Amino acid sequence: MDLRSLQKPLKERYRANPTASRITLRAKGSRTDAPVSCSVDIGRAVYQAEAHKGVGGAGAGACSGDLLLGALAACAQITCQMVAAAMGIAAERIEVTVEGELDLRGTLGISKDVPVGFENIRVNFNIAAPNATPEQLSALREKTEQFCVVMQTLQHPPKLQTTWLRHP
Repeated sequence: MDLRSLQKPLKERYRANPTASRITLRAKGSRTDAPVSCSVDIGRAVYQAEAHKGVGGAGAGACSGDLLLGALAACAQITCQMVAAAMGIAAERIEVTVEGELDLRGTLGISKDVPVGFENIRVNFNIAAPNATPEQLSALREKTEQFCVVMQTLQHPPKLQTTWLRHP
């Protein structure tokens, strides 16, 4: 796949009309029969999610933390693949593994001293590109981390706004 040819008309369009580059992604959670699960509709697919086993879920499905880490893994994986292709780096393997640590006492409200949410997230890249120079691999790392939307969002969180609607 020639990524540059694929992206060239998009880049030209966005340069000529910057407002055309602005998009809104949407995900909608919906209730299921059990209070420990929900469905998440992203418009192109519907995913089932459930509470982690450590907070009362069955442990059979993805929890929201899994989905967050999965979003980071997917974004880092695809970004790295696209950057490698754009740079002409022939990679035999690119694999991204993401791990996150949290203390469920915070989620369960057991201790006010324990934060709710991930305390640490590690992103591990495993790349086999035998013909790539150290300079190319360094540039691949820099550009992948620079252009990975989910990584940048987690490193520089946007303003989060909540709205609650009550229906009679």
